[in-house]
Amino acid sequence: MALFISLVATYFLYSRIKRQFTKPASHQVVATAIPLEAGTLLAADQLTLVEWPTNLPLEGAFSKADEVVGRILVTPIPAKEPIREQLLAAPGAAIGLTAKIPDGMRAVAVVTNEVNNVSGFLFPGSHVDVVVTFRADNGKDPMTTTVLQDIQVLSTGERLQPEPSGKPQNVKVVTLLMSPDDAQKLMLASNQGTVQFVLRNGTDQVATDQKPIVLRQLQGGVVVAAPSRAPRAVTTSQPSQYEVEVFDGTKKSVAKF
Repeated sequence: MALFISLVATYFLYSRIKRQFTKPASHQVVATAIPLEAGTLLAADQLTLVEWPTNLPLEGAFSKADEVVGRILVTPIPAKEPIREQLLAAPGAAIGLTAKIPDGMRAVAVVTNEVNNVSGFLFPGSHVDVVVTFRADNGKDPMTTTVLQDIQVLSTGERLQPEPSGKPQNVKVVTLLMSPDDAQKLMLASNQGTVQFVLRNGTDQVATDQKPIVLRQLQGGVVVAAPSRAPRAVTTSQPSQYEVEVFDGTKKSVAKF
């Protein structure tokens, strides 16, 4: 009886240890041999094969390096990361910035300065609203209006990826991703007045109903025409004081008027 119990206990212990140390079935998938940036044209020496568990499906993976050689990455990938179809541009796509432009969209370059690139804190992948200040119909009062909302920044200067350290980078040109209709709006707005970018929260994609504002509204009243035969100016009551938070790099101040 003692011998029988010891044999049974040994068998169960051996089976448990064997399951722990036995490698699960796997197959090889194509992965990156070195870290690669977006826009990279894949070459054979940049690729390797890694083992991947068969019981963990990997959608869009490749089993042969020849299947991805000559394709272009649309996102950065670290070393030993399996390459999947959704990380690659369509076959035959161009190299560089054009590889990041989806079908039906356009990339528009806009000249910027330290003010309208938000003190250098615009990075590729940021989302902005486009605001323009101009004089409508040759009027005396300047008008400011939001012409585009939630527009993605494709590149800042020559950078297609954000600065790893997060340091501000003042550049002269920012490239935006937008539809053809929005591209026309931006071109018209830039020829009418001063274009300003308003930085959005990365998760805020809600379009708001922004009404244009004219200079008279900031001066405390709006002049309207009376319906009587003798027109007269009617001034509304003074509004409450306005406060605007101003960020200059990392410094914050409040302007009142």
